[in-house]
Amino acid sequence: MEVFLKIVLIVFSLGLIAVVLLQSGKSAGLSGAISGGAEQLFGRQKARGMELVLSRVTMILAAGFFILSAVVAYMVK
Repeated sequence: MEVFLKIVLIVFSLGLIAVVLLQSGKSAGLSGAISGGAEQLFGRQKARGMELVLSRVTMILAAGFFILSAVVAYMVK
């Protein structure tokens, strides 16, 4: 069981890395850093299409990664 959970954890971590690298940057340069936060705060830029899918997959993989990390740490202990 422990080996299976470790393999699943590795799959989740590689998937999370891949999904994060597939996402595009939200801002470019210093001007984007200043105005990008305001746009996110007030919701002017809504995620659509592939950005929305990647965002949701990232959240699911991140939650799974943290849960699996805790379970594997408990099992190893």
